[in-house]
Amino acid sequence: AFPRSPTIMAHAAWDLHKASNGRMHLGIGSQVKGHNERRYGLEWSPPAPRMRDYIGALRALWQAWETETPIDYHSDAYTLTLTTPNFSPKPSGLPAIPISMSAVGPAMLSVAGEVADGVRLHPFSTRRYLEDVSLERIGAGLAKTGRERSDIEVISGAFIATGADEAAVMKMREYVRFRIAFYCSTRAYWNVLRLHGLEELGERLRPYPAQNRWDEMAALIPDNIVDLFAIVGTHEELAAKAAAKYEGLADRLSLFMPTDTAPGPLGDVIQDLQRIPTRFAG
Repeated sequence: AFPRSPTIMAHAAWDLHKASNGRMHLGIGSQVKGHNERRYGLEWSPPAPRMRDYIGALRALWQAWETETPIDYHSDAYTLTLTTPNFSPKPSGLPAIPISMSAVGPAMLSVAGEVADGVRLHPFSTRRYLEDVSLERIGAGLAKTGRERSDIEVISGAFIATGADEAAVMKMREYVRFRIAFYCSTRAYWNVLRLHGLEELGERLRPYPAQNRWDEMAALIPDNIVDLFAIVGTHEELAAKAAAKYEGLADRLSLFMPTDTAPGPLGDVIQDLQRIPTRFAG
């Protein structure tokens, strides 16, 4: 989110909301410090309070446009006091745009509970982290602003290694192994490793990207770590394994798999997965 000012983001989301007749659902995230500073050229500041202010700015702008009233938004990160007629969209007459935000660490999870309509949890997670950290911090944020669990949709990412048979599963498992190694090497995700006593794994992998040793990273991830983070099984097994990991914790799943995965029988797999959310009590 941060490379775009709230005003630019608000305009883009507003246009898409109108073009889709109210079906726009905005998803935003902070990215990690290195990308903000070295990829986007931004000055870094604590991301959780900034995200709270960013979402507040978006809603203030949309409210001003919908009600044709002046903008007067003040926060630590953003001050917005100017919206002239030629730069103000006409009222849409549509429901408010819902905002989902990504969150990994405790502070960002709490902000999601405070202000977001939905929270997208990273696939680099475990059932224990979801229970002990993610949902606990989301709940604390909800309580802080007097909201209920039903006021936020919890969407959990999920690493998936699946296929029609064991050979196909093993092939995708290697792709997932590399993805897990990559996230283990990134300090922003080490809260998950610490919970499981795996900090040493992160420390070992941390130098590899800077040394351009990408092809060596996956070898440091044993099978039990793959199984800890991923749902691994054939198409027929996948729904039951997904339920075992996520039932009662998330409202929806966002599947993380290679972009070149052939659709084929995955349609049937998705139908099986769609039967699970009715049991996600949240």
